[in-house]
Amino acid sequence: MPPQHGAWAMLLLPYVTAVCVTGLRWPHLPLLGAWLAGYLFSYYALLAVKTGRTDRVRPQLLLYGAVTALLVTPVLLARPAVLGYAPLYVLLAAVNVGHARWRRERALLNDLASVAQSVLIVFVVATVAGVPPAELAGVAGAVAAYLVGTVLYVKTMIRERESVGYRWASGAYHLAALVVTAAWWGPAVAAVFALLLLRAVLLPGRRLAPVRVGMIELVGSLLVLAAMVARGA
Repeated sequence: MPPQHGAWAMLLLPYVTAVCVTGLRWPHLPLLGAWLAGYLFSYYALLAVKTGRTDRVRPQLLLYGAVTALLVTPVLLARPAVLGYAPLYVLLAAVNVGHARWRRERALLNDLASVAQSVLIVFVVATVAGVPPAELAGVAGAVAAYLVGTVLYVKTMIRERESVGYRWASGAYHLAALVVTAAWWGPAVAAVFALLLLRAVLLPGRRLAPVRVGMIELVGSLLVLAAMVARGA
């Protein structure tokens, strides 16, 4: 399995939040399987692009590619409209491919492209549920606000821990996100983003192990999920 443990929260938070708001439909289940298998396929495909050694990951590409195709088929048959999102995913995947080829997978733009791919699943879930995607724009916006903040915050804790510029950018972003959430999404969501602002301001500079950073983000993602579901209830 890929060692990028934080990717699972990025994959599951938008999907689970959207399903909780729209209600579960049977195509959501194969969609989840295809979504996770598709991530695994993309991980090894990008690894092949980076290393130029497709032969080393061919078994994974064949396995996860086949599973993705198998699971996405009933979703497409039930809701062919989801194909409308394919061009956006192709465009965002092209950003990932370019950065993998340049060996710049940790670049901010590449991370933001991955966030955009994750957030798009909110609208896919809505389409599968037969709900107008615009009705989940608030869910997508809140999830995107959280995930972009997570990208900046985690950089200040690990790869950019010595960068004052990243700390200021992360703090300013979280403050702006708090103001926006307080105005648009109400007190419950704003309270969560207030906590996220505190962790973005207080924790950088502390030598926390990556696993502890990940656990804090797991709690953060669960709080965002709970607040958005409560708001939509």
